[in-house]
Amino acid sequence: MALGALAIPLGGCSFDLGSWGADKEKPQQVAAKPTDNISARSVSDSQGYATRGQVLAKSGKTEEALAEFDRALALDPYNVAALYGRGLIYQGEKQHEQAIADFSAANGLSPQKVEPLLSRAASYLALDKTKEAAVDLDEAVQADPNSAPAWSARGQAYERLGDKTKAAASYGRAIALRPKDEAARSGLARTGG
Repeated sequence: MALGALAIPLGGCSFDLGSWGADKEKPQQVAAKPTDNISARSVSDSQGYATRGQVLAKSGKTEEALAEFDRALALDPYNVAALYGRGLIYQGEKQHEQAIADFSAANGLSPQKVEPLLSRAASYLALDKTKEAAVDLDEAVQADPNSAPAWSARGQAYERLGDKTKAAASYGRAIALRPKDEAARSGLARTGG
């Protein structure tokens, strides 16, 4: 099964993640290198860099966007939007190990969000780490049972694992949430649902 089918549901991922992290607590450990001084000013400046990175990424200027996300993370390694945005750029450049690291950090800082789990699962699938992807997708559908892209991707992962029952159930749920999901419809037909 081609990864391209998974890219369709992920096309809805957005760089507008301004609401992420507004109420987050700082964890004890983070994958990024923390700075010695994190002040209110550096957090504010970091958010500005992340916002500019999102705008640049949307306009296709990935090198410039990556530089803005790096600046944001140098000031505030807990900036979830910058981690997620940088992860999407890495993923687009097929640097899946780096993308997984950023999505993992974003997930650790903002648990129970579907986007980093779904994106990390896509990178796992690209690396043929289907079991890891299935674990992330199980968590994603628990975090948001109404996420059609998560259910559809979960169906793909379980289909790759040979579990037609879980795949068909996942595809069925995706179709119930998004009736015109052609990838889920064809997946359901393949798995006998």
